[in-house]
Amino acid sequence: MKRTPARLADGREIIYFDLADDATRRLDDPRELPQVSTASQMRYDPLLGEWVAMASHRQTRTFLPPADLCPLCPSRDGKQTEVPSPDYDVVVFENRFPSLSMAAADTPPGSELVPVRAGTGRCEVVCFSSRHDASFATLSQAQARLVVDAWADRTSELSALPGVEQVFCFENRGEEIGVTLSHPHGQIYAYPYVTPRSARMLENARRYQDTSGGHLFADILAEERAGERVIVASQHWTAFVPAAARWPVEVHLYPNRQVPDIPALTGEERDDFVAVYLDVLRRFDALYDAPLPYIAAWHQAPVHAGRELGYLHMQLFSIRRAADKLKYLAGSESAMGAFITDVLPEDVADRLRRAEVRS
Repeated sequence: MKRTPARLADGREIIYFDLADDATRRLDDPRELPQVSTASQMRYDPLLGEWVAMASHRQTRTFLPPADLCPLCPSRDGKQTEVPSPDYDVVVFENRFPSLSMAAADTPPGSELVPVRAGTGRCEVVCFSSRHDASFATLSQAQARLVVDAWADRTSELSALPGVEQVFCFENRGEEIGVTLSHPHGQIYAYPYVTPRSARMLENARRYQDTSGGHLFADILAEERAGERVIVASQHWTAFVPAAARWPVEVHLYPNRQVPDIPALTGEERDDFVAVYLDVLRRFDALYDAPLPYIAAWHQAPVHAGRELGYLHMQLFSIRRAADKLKYLAGSESAMGAFITDVLPEDVADRLRRAEVRS
């Protein structure tokens, strides 16, 4: 892998990741760009004990442009985009409309009940391919492995930034999910705190360890591997529908060896993940013979607190509950956080196993 860093016209960092060691990329950005907003702030919700990011400048971000004006495509034919080079394999750059910024301006401290602080952190965009019509499921194994290596690189780099407590790599796919750019891409958030879901999982893992002496994630994996909800099992990875799945289609992918984050995966484990993940994604698309909207979320251990309890895994889920129906978070889910699912996980697992995958 060749790694080539540069700067965009407004000072944001951009990094090219290439399969070929002799790849050359255009590094200068000829555009004239306004300064990136640093007005993000965070406010503490005392009722839930959670931080909420406020980023009002994101209201003006690019929304579903036509393909010929896509800002994630390479710069070609006189059209300058976020990627100055006329081609690339995988590219990562700082988001032009970040929810969090390492340069976030100081803000009034709020009150004792509702503290307010600068929205420090970092938000990056990861373009999986220069092809606008591609998707992660259509990537070659080599290209997908390059994405994994880029995730690992960025996790290590972002974890070393001052104040960063958790790094989150994810992909939103499909307009039904709320995607505003159709080019195949994902994002990475470097948070200045441990996110609520991660904090709750780690709290449960610690309680489980104290009462049983076991490791919660490892014991869940062992039980699932012995059951009927496994979709794909390989030497290094297991993909299964969790017993208490909340979403109409939900699969978790676990390495068979406990590791805290993506950088800790060996080369063999990364290769094996790619094979299993591409298989699962293609099964997703085969369910209704059409691209399935999904969120792919990497759960990595926090940078500092509770790291020994973490267990790297991916949560992959879709809001599509039938070919022509979506799962909406209505009263019980949105207001109470109490999920009600319309399908049994065992049935979903069986359908995914039987899905006819096209290579």
